Parts: sequence; C-alpha cells; structure tokens
Amino acid sequence: QVQLVESGGGSVQAGGSLRLSCATSASTHCMGWFRQAPGKERERVASIWGNFDYTSYADSGKSRISISRDNFKNRLYLQMNNLKPEDTAMYYCAAGQTIGCSATANFAYWGQGAQVTVPS
Repeated sequence: QVQLVESGGGSVQAGGSLRLSCATSASTHCMGWFRQAPGKERERVASIWGNFDYTSYADSGKSRISISRDNFKNRLYLQMNNLKPEDTAMYYCAAGQTIGCSATANFAYWGQGAQVTVPS
C-alpha cells in the first residue's frame, strides 16, 4: 500500500502560480496528478513515469503546467503557472505500477486531494 499526501493547495488570483507537492511512502513506476471540478469527471492533468521520468500532459494545461518528482525524497510536484478560474478543482496525487501511465485505471493509489481555487 502506497500512502500519498498532497499539500500546497490554496486560493490564488488569476495569472498567479502555485506548486502542489505530494509526499509518498514509496516510489512507484508511474505517478500523476488528476483534478476534479464540481459537477465534472475526474481528469488527468499530467503524469510522469519510468527511470528517465518521461512526462505527459493534458492539452488543457500543457504550456502552463510542469510535473516533476524527486525520487530520493519520494515527492511529486506540480508547478502551475498563469492560473485561470477554470483550473479551480480538487487536485489528486496518484501512483501506480502498471506500464501505462495515462488512464485513471493505471493508478492504484490516490491521495485525499488538495483544493485549488482561482476566483474569477
């Protein structure tokens, strides 16, 4: 069982930046960030996998978001810049050991979430 704890959420003005952090109890092949806005389905934001930290981003935030991890500290990060009101959501850290690293089903472990609010 992998434990995941997110931190760094909060309220930030449009155009601002925020960095989410996720502390993990163990390293895994694949890690990712997902988000879920009220009334909407959970969607992938970004994922990172493999020994060389390959990354993949959803189109909605590709130019504004950066995922990274520190395997020595067992931490996952999500840097978000130029935030928009539509980025408002609960952000979840997730981890998995499958070869794929893009679908929700690839992730077996989930954190409790961190709220990000960007007022309009």
